[in-house]
Amino acid sequence: MARSYRELLVWQKARTLAVHTYKATGNFPKSETYGLTSQVRRASVSVVSNIAEGQGRLTPGEFRRFLGQARGSLLEAETQLAIALDLGFLERSAYDSLERESYQVLGLLDRLLNSLSRKIA
Repeated sequence: MARSYRELLVWQKARTLAVHTYKATGNFPKSETYGLTSQVRRASVSVVSNIAEGQGRLTPGEFRRFLGQARGSLLEAETQLAIALDLGFLERSAYDSLERESYQVLGLLDRLLNSLSRKIA
């Protein structure tokens, strides 16, 4: 197990995704500042934050619970980005790039969750 959340590849990729999400939402309409812009940004930051918080917990079971929350936030952000695409707030190329990054993070989360499940069992 990593000594620090910073050593986890999933945390590193999720952090990059959060930064890219912030940049991609920078040109959303001002009317969305407290709506979709805020929601998708919070969800993407929640992914990386839950990974870090969970890694700092004392048991693999607690870590799994926080990874599950990170997974839920990731899927929430994906949904919000899809809505932003539908509304014309995001270009298709930006959406596709964020979707690829999200898919990578999801795969890493799932593999880490499976690894922790085997340790608990």
